[in-house]
Amino acid sequence: METKHGHFSYCSNIHPGEIWHEHFAELQKNVPLVKAEIAPNEKMGLGLRFANQASIDLQNPTEFENLKDWLKKENLYVFTLNGFPYGGFHNTIVKDDVHTPDWTTKDRYDYTLRLAHLLAKLLPENLHEGGISTSPLSYKYWWKNSEELLNATHKATLHLIDLVVELAKIEQQTGKWIHIDIEPEPDGILENHKEFVEWYENTLIPLGTEYLQNKGINDSEDLIKRHIQLCFDICHFGVSYDSPASCIEELNQKGIAVGKIQISSALRVDLRTNPQEKIEALRKYHEPVYLHQVKALLANGEYLQYKDLDEAIQDYSADYFVEWRIHFHVPLFLANYGLLGSTQKEIIETLEVQKAKPFTRHLEIETYTWAVLPNEFQAPIHESIAREISWVKAILND
Repeated sequence: METKHGHFSYCSNIHPGEIWHEHFAELQKNVPLVKAEIAPNEKMGLGLRFANQASIDLQNPTEFENLKDWLKKENLYVFTLNGFPYGGFHNTIVKDDVHTPDWTTKDRYDYTLRLAHLLAKLLPENLHEGGISTSPLSYKYWWKNSEELLNATHKATLHLIDLVVELAKIEQQTGKWIHIDIEPEPDGILENHKEFVEWYENTLIPLGTEYLQNKGINDSEDLIKRHIQLCFDICHFGVSYDSPASCIEELNQKGIAVGKIQISSALRVDLRTNPQEKIEALRKYHEPVYLHQVKALLANGEYLQYKDLDEAIQDYSADYFVEWRIHFHVPLFLANYGLLGSTQKEIIETLEVQKAKPFTRHLEIETYTWAVLPNEFQAPIHESIAREISWVKAILND
């Protein structure tokens, strides 16, 4: 929905379905129920997730027109897409395959360009801007050494620059401005704020401007900054122990745009009290579908990272850790999960900055783990979504 703080909704990656007709059936079943609770008398925004196969299916004009007709009938509009997960995302083992194929491949480029064309056609007449969130280039641990990692980073960056050229053409032809929103994530090549900013300033801009100038494109830096932006996933910033307000201030100072806030919460565990009981409580959150990376604050002030929650639990020893932050998207509206905490305060801090000095026009809830949460947090999915939306609206005073 359109609020005084930006376009706001939730991401449909919460709903299963990699083939379009399967995902569409889930949308038709759930979205009207959500809308009836939180926006019965106004147009509601929607952040869609098209898997690769769904994006191909929607090249069929009949399928695409059916989607547009349904959006109109239900009084919905689309302003953002989630282009991070390419393939299976529910009822399968995802783990590091969430990055497959990565930005070193033409498959990722083709998929994202297909999404850009779809979004340009889905944007309402009165809305000229849309964003697509995407992978932070690749998964860091797929590359054997620093040379391989550097080569992968450069190859991925050039694919993004090639996409910038196509996005500029889309804007010239349709009047629709589409930006790609890079989403730093634990263990991605760009895993936190610092790494994203360093890549943006020291790789993307210099490599991209030279590449585009060699193609005869002179306003290259402005073009890159217009079409390559940041997806500010609050859960991921929380896991990295980054201060949202400080990060946003630096982005503003450096002129790096934020295409979208993904409103999400991570698990936070204070291990200074009742550590054994908390470790036992964490075991319920180790599950086989998604990666749940852990960044641990040690008693000596240093940090230690684990690729998944089970590795951290196996490595636990008393009096060694102060706090763990775990990449597990938990419901926004709870600050605590029994003995375990969350990074809810980072959400509130980010939204307070947005209210005081807006730094993006798109806000999207992204809690996709309902199916793998412990049983005590299970509820009908439309009720859970509506509860999250209502909680955020209360923070926004909207």
